[in-house]
Amino acid sequence: MTPHQQHHHDGDEVEIFDRGLRFDVATLIDRRRALKLIGAAGLFGIVACGTGTGATTTLATPSPTDGASSTTTGASSTTVGAGSETTGSCEVVPEETAGPYPGDGSNGPNVLDDSGIVRSDIRSSFGESSGVADGIPLTIGLTVQDAANGCAALAGAAVYLWHCDREGNYSMYSEAAAGENYLRGVQQTDGSGVASFESIFPACYPGRWPHIHFEVYPDVASATASENKIATSQIALPEGACQLVYATSGYERSIETLSQVSLAGDNVFGDGWEQELGTVSGDVGAGMTVELTIAI
Repeated sequence: MTPHQQHHHDGDEVEIFDRGLRFDVATLIDRRRALKLIGAAGLFGIVACGTGTGATTTLATPSPTDGASSTTTGASSTTVGAGSETTGSCEVVPEETAGPYPGDGSNGPNVLDDSGIVRSDIRSSFGESSGVADGIPLTIGLTVQDAANGCAALAGAAVYLWHCDREGNYSMYSEAAAGENYLRGVQQTDGSGVASFESIFPACYPGRWPHIHFEVYPDVASATASENKIATSQIALPEGACQLVYATSGYERSIETLSQVSLAGDNVFGDGWEQELGTVSGDVGAGMTVELTIAI
């Protein structure tokens, strides 16, 4: 049973939580329509600053698809990713849906007002929950920059980040993880604008490309409810990295699912993923790191 098919014990929550993929699409349309209006008015939006060659992943892996890759000849590695070259200017990236499982109070429970949510290691649950999410270790580094200040590092902002577990379940919502709150956390950006999390590589579940959700808030004090957020988006994980991880024990369900989805066909990334595709390094033995730079 996938997150979009699961039922919940609270009768009032079933009607809200089980909107699944349809909810994603409807919310996405509303958000992108709003983003276009904001862009036309010349107001600020969420943007990504170029890093020269764009988001890439260099891993020993079969050549990926979706037109977002290039294979290095004469070597045993494949460069996966996409991105456009820039010369110090910021590029706007789409504001994305938070989806049906945000845990920020906008669709059911709110974990942001719980003591313990501000943490860097999000692999375990906290408070009255004690579950731990198993999987290939993944360090997630999100660099936040200030678009109004020449893409300077935005220190002191807060990033709320969440994603599904190795089985494709979302804590607090999916039946198998309803009593947990793992794989959710808030971090303040440091002097370099970086918010870093220790997590696990998420699954690929039916209907979506592998991804990580995040919201940006002005500061930690305001990161207590969704109405205070100033940006919402998602990190797309490169196919090469996904193939390596999903070939390991515990991710068996994701192997077949990954073969049935694509970046081009995804309801979030399908209209352009270049500025949302993370850079992945490392290996399945020692763990991996995914990084993305954005500006707001």
